[in-house]
Amino acid sequence: MRTLCASTLIGELFVIGFAGLVAMKDPDLATSTVWTVSGIAMFLCLALCGMVTRPGGIALGWALQIVLIASGFVIPTMFFMGAIFAALWWASVHYGRKIDEAKARFAAQADQAAQAGPAHSTTPDAV
Repeated sequence: MRTLCASTLIGELFVIGFAGLVAMKDPDLATSTVWTVSGIAMFLCLALCGMVTRPGGIALGWALQIVLIASGFVIPTMFFMGAIFAALWWASVHYGRKIDEAKARFAAQADQAAQAGPAHSTTPDAV
């Protein structure tokens, strides 16, 4: 799960950076405000890459998705991009958990085969 979620977050990091460039063109927004908000959001994406498997990491990721969608009130395109990344986040969490479960199942089967001894091994060496 960590790999899929981290990949989504890195993609978001770039999108937030590009959104900051677009927001700079708005005369009503101060450059320092745009880059402070964008910088915090980009740092959060990077920090969440390492926190995904910790308690609360997924919830923080969902909070980031909500903020990304809400940024559409400043840059309307972000409604669409935020929705796309929220869907990617859901897929990363959902399928990442399935992959982790499958890995655990395969590891348990390998441990059982190793404990059964060489007579029950399924490797070609044991034939």
